[in-house]
Amino acid sequence: MSLYPSLEDMKMDQMHMAQLSYQSHIAEPTMPALTRSVPSAPMYPNIGTASPPPPYSLSPTAPPSAAPKTVSPTSLALYPTMEDFMGLELSPEVLRANMLDYTVSVPNVPEAPAALPQYSTTIGEHNMVAPLSSQTLGLQRAQVTHGLREVTLCKDASGKVGLRVCAVNKGVFVSVVSKGSPAAMCGIRFGDQILQINGISVAGYSMTQVHDLFRKSTVNGINIILRDRPFERTITLHKDSMGQVGFQFKNGKITGLVKDSSAARNGLLTEHNLLEVDGQNVVGLKDKEITALIEKAPANLAASDQVKNGSFSANAVRRSTARSNLVL
Repeated sequence: MSLYPSLEDMKMDQMHMAQLSYQSHIAEPTMPALTRSVPSAPMYPNIGTASPPPPYSLSPTAPPSAAPKTVSPTSLALYPTMEDFMGLELSPEVLRANMLDYTVSVPNVPEAPAALPQYSTTIGEHNMVAPLSSQTLGLQRAQVTHGLREVTLCKDASGKVGLRVCAVNKGVFVSVVSKGSPAAMCGIRFGDQILQINGISVAGYSMTQVHDLFRKSTVNGINIILRDRPFERTITLHKDSMGQVGFQFKNGKITGLVKDSSAARNGLLTEHNLLEVDGQNVVGLKDKEITALIEKAPANLAASDQVKNGSFSANAVRRSTARSNLVL
């Protein structure tokens, strides 16, 4: 069973497989052999009559078998080609015979069969089939694995690691990561769940208790075990001809979807908070800044949103950050 990052990738792959199936199963047309029955006994004219012999042979030989009709490669295509357009003959042989420039620039060499496109991409532990999104860098950066990883931090010159946490449902989650801080350089991201700090399980700890652990830690060798963003998911969207992906948002929260848009087709939900655009965190940014990032993003856009949770949300983080600008 194949996995796809978006509905558009799945439809494109299905069209490609249908084309290959059509080309491999098409039957070569054959001409039916013309047969004529040969009389089992010689035919004689009526006795007593002098009828002239017939102008044709009474025992004709079988006609030569018709040569099998060859099928051009273009006739195997599911869609018409330029050679079939308005009766134009645009094959390489005709062009070489009538256009000198073409003869010089394109040597008469046998054409090699077209290789099948390779558009699979490995994301986490899965091999995704992505004919449209395989070359998108944001697809690799924005993937959420929900797996565990271990990082080692150190404090900067001011004695800080550059992150802030909040406690939700007996768990501890990263709510702020300072740009250029040791936490950012280690790859810690908004929404990561902290499980252990220096071998101490922090389940049930409050925000103050976790911050105290960081303050009391040594300058180097701060060991942290994280779970990758358990409240988040990544959705790959594709821009239409107008450069739109098909959703509205206000204060970072998705408020509406456009019918038949890429956002609607790929299962984007309202009342979810927009967290990342093409792998870049947008928590705390103004709506105009987020819109600018979406406009600058390539045609294949990877967006991460947050599963609705009353305690842990981007808006709650904004309120928490507004009360205190302390970053450890």
